[in-house]
Amino acid sequence: MATDLVPEVVQPAAGSSRQASPPKRKRPRRPVPLWRELFRYRWLYLLLLPGLVYFVVFKYLPMYGLSIAFKDYVPFLGYSGSQWVGLEHFRELFTGPDFGRLMFNTLLLALLTIVFVFPAPIVVALLLNELRVNVLKRSVQSLIYIPHFLSWTIVASLTYLLFSVDFGVIANWIHGLVGGQKVDYVAQADWFRPLIVLQLLWKQTGWGTIIYLAALAGVDSQLYEAARVDGAGRWRQFWHITLPAIRPTIVVMAILTSGHLMDSGFEQIWLMTTSLNRDVADVFDTFVYYIGITQGAFSYATAVGLFKGLVGVLLIFGSNWLAKRLGQRGLF
Repeated sequence: MATDLVPEVVQPAAGSSRQASPPKRKRPRRPVPLWRELFRYRWLYLLLLPGLVYFVVFKYLPMYGLSIAFKDYVPFLGYSGSQWVGLEHFRELFTGPDFGRLMFNTLLLALLTIVFVFPAPIVVALLLNELRVNVLKRSVQSLIYIPHFLSWTIVASLTYLLFSVDFGVIANWIHGLVGGQKVDYVAQADWFRPLIVLQLLWKQTGWGTIIYLAALAGVDSQLYEAARVDGAGRWRQFWHITLPAIRPTIVVMAILTSGHLMDSGFEQIWLMTTSLNRDVADVFDTFVYYIGITQGAFSYATAVGLFKGLVGVLLIFGSNWLAKRLGQRGLF
């Protein structure tokens, strides 16, 4: 019989004092020494070292010089020998005649950046994601990445060549279509901000699509297949699958962008500024150069830069708080 092959289970006798021994407890692992962890991942820390040195030397050590914003700094006396004036330079900034104009110009450029420049990489990334021919997709990506590697000097030179009143190709083409008197786009104050926005779109849109394309590449293709089976069209797939997938990336990029709203870009603004459009072109970045370098008011220029930096920090914390209140993950 098959049942004869099954061994009998021996039951312990009643009243037997023998009991099962309790399971042995595992000894807690000793913490690994810090030096051993560093040695274990030594190559990763070695790759981290150049970036760490860069931030320490060029970002953190110069913060010691921020103390001159509260002093009447004289180079011959040094940091410690200069007279302490407290918040005098900040009071001069807020009550001066230039503060309102600088704040308006900076905030208006920031608003134009948010409205036109920030959504542009998202739109282009979504359009590229819809291309099914890989050769065409990669070709377009390569072409729109190239402007990012051009310096602002070259971008400004191209702008003058295209929009100059004398030999501008686009300026002459517009004049041929519209007629009338020629318009000097690079000199008139009314065209300064549109040209700045066009330059930002042309130079930064392609490079900004990289992170959004990476986020789109992580979307599961089975979601689109299931949506097509359920009868969802391209718009429904975009609204319910694509957009929610890249929403965390958009939120993080929006928070990071908010910290640079007061940074209008010194080099770009400086190259596009003329004597005719200076009233609308002056921002905090160029004002710091005028006051600090050309006039030697180092303490006052440092106070202006410190104010701009503090506003950027507050914007980052505020946008991060707002993102969390709206149900998003946030940056930290």
